[in-house]
Amino acid sequence: MEIGSSLATLSNKIQQLGNLIETEEATKNAFVMPFLNNVLGYDVFNPSEVIPEFTADTGTKKGEKVDYALLKDGAIQILIECKKYNEPLSLKHASQLYRYFSVTNARIAILTNGVIYQFFTDLDAPNKMDEKPFLELDLSNIDEHVIPEVAKLTKADFDVDSVINAAGELKYLNQIKKVIGQQVAEPEDDFVRFFASRVYDGVITQKVREQFAELTTKALRQFLNDKINDRLKSALANGSETPRRHDTEDAQHSELDDPDGNKVVTTVEELEGYHIVRAILREVVEVDRIAARDTQSYFGVLLDDNNRKPLCRLHFNRTQKYLGLFDEDKKETRHPIERLDDIFGFAAQLKDTAGFYD
Repeated sequence: MEIGSSLATLSNKIQQLGNLIETEEATKNAFVMPFLNNVLGYDVFNPSEVIPEFTADTGTKKGEKVDYALLKDGAIQILIECKKYNEPLSLKHASQLYRYFSVTNARIAILTNGVIYQFFTDLDAPNKMDEKPFLELDLSNIDEHVIPEVAKLTKADFDVDSVINAAGELKYLNQIKKVIGQQVAEPEDDFVRFFASRVYDGVITQKVREQFAELTTKALRQFLNDKINDRLKSALANGSETPRRHDTEDAQHSELDDPDGNKVVTTVEELEGYHIVRAILREVVEVDRIAARDTQSYFGVLLDDNNRKPLCRLHFNRTQKYLGLFDEDKKETRHPIERLDDIFGFAAQLKDTAGFYD
């Protein structure tokens, strides 16, 4: 199974079973072992590939264990420390990884709670694990940019030099993205002053700063939305217009056409929902076949960019969000959702709908 599909499957499993997991051991059995086996491709029942409860005495620390060691060609390559499902991860959880990192050949260490996977290496000092991860995977909200980086860690494609070379850029790239996200959500004084000083000629008083704090936040969000809209419109240029009706069959399905013309604004939430649907359906159809068409009333997801093959609709334009699902007769039923992750709970129905057309 392609790694993106494997991650989506595991993400869906976590959504369904997470509330049943109460211990670290249950976390390892339900979530971490499937990650090692189905995503990274290591046989968890083969001790030449996966050593559970790996022990390597370090100085005065005797008998301490790290949860898993992954081997390739007889050498330890990756160390993994697990915590209980959804337990917040912090540096105090990585003490064994720090010690083991310096006494084994491993260049990669992973700290996880079954949902979040933090990947570490030794960029700052040789044989000393960095304090900050170079990569983070969140299975509750999969970033598509992270998928190809995780693929480099699979047994089939593992190349430690390639991973380390990419780690330097990834470490700082991800940190910069976090800083940008923080500034978009709540800009700091220096950030606000930077923009205000370039567009405002007067003295930047406290009142002016407060005014520009709000303006800066609005401007950043509008800028990001504009960029997303531009990329989406470019990607969907061939399908952005409402198809003309050529025959009776088209007329019978006119309710699936864009009823509002082309005056649409694609929101960040709609785009995120679209990617969740793609992540779910890539298990059963080629991801390139999953297309989108936005309207003023809803955001439509189609198979083969065909209005007669609706997969679902995202009704996100009001306070109460709905996921619209279709039956074999293309009749839509709206299901209320509270957050985007709720879409994973409808994975089976979405896959059934995709199966209607093949």
